[in-house]
Amino acid sequence: MIASIPSPHTGTIDIGPFVIHMYGLTLLVAIAACVGLTGVRYVRRGGDWDLVLRVAVWGVAGGIVGARLYHDLTSWNEVPDPKWKGIFEVWKGGLGVWGGIFLGCVVGSIVTRRAGRSVTQLMDAAAPGLLLAQGIGRIGNWFNQELYGKPTDRPWGLEIDLEHRVSGYEANSTFHPTFLYELIYDVSMVGLLLLIDWRFRIRAPALFALYVSLYTFGRFFEELLRIDPAHHIAGLRLNAWVSLILFVGSTAFFIWWQFFGGKSMRFKRGEPEDEPERGPKMAIPRGRRVRPGN
Repeated sequence: MIASIPSPHTGTIDIGPFVIHMYGLTLLVAIAACVGLTGVRYVRRGGDWDLVLRVAVWGVAGGIVGARLYHDLTSWNEVPDPKWKGIFEVWKGGLGVWGGIFLGCVVGSIVTRRAGRSVTQLMDAAAPGLLLAQGIGRIGNWFNQELYGKPTDRPWGLEIDLEHRVSGYEANSTFHPTFLYELIYDVSMVGLLLLIDWRFRIRAPALFALYVSLYTFGRFFEELLRIDPAHHIAGLRLNAWVSLILFVGSTAFFIWWQFFGGKSMRFKRGEPEDEPERGPKMAIPRGRRVRPGN
């Protein structure tokens, strides 16, 4: 091979009596990036940092519970023994993004609604940050040498130690770095979401729906590469089916809501958060001014 990507031989760093789990540290960095980007976007739209931080505290807690619950229910055989203890050991990997986003959004919506603020506006403000966090979080899979793809001899093949290789692939040493593929894809789609939100009038929560569409589109093809154990339905991995269903649903909602849906709830900087912005149903460049009644 011309070249390859090495993997860390350990997922922990010992500092005196303390043990730092790099998977957990990666999640903290991902959460911080999400909160930072969401806060900046929300404040620019008339919101406040206090609500973002409160939603982050409760939403992250709910998200971790949801992500671990999804993993435990769909991959029980991967939970470390003893099971009663292993179901809580998130630092060893095993967080399902579907459960995390779902429960995190539910909890965050409750906090937002109780604060008397618009849930859909905060959802759109958080969409790029959530995708950024998902991309950064994949670096944790690199530290744990998990969730990689099929064997490859390409220069960017990922080196996997023998003890971390999936059964049946012990003779192979390099695999597709799906963590890197998703990281690059997610960060690129964050840029696309920001560009679309800056260039066009978006009816909340259409941007959140577009985020779901973009992520599930890329995730579907990633699932076709992965070889880690998974439930299969009609020849496809379970998460591939979840991606496909969510992609169809979110894309249909985006098209219907953005082009044919209800009133626009887009607000400008300095205006009250829930002040509706008059405009046509079709998405148009921000540069055009729309007079009331048009």
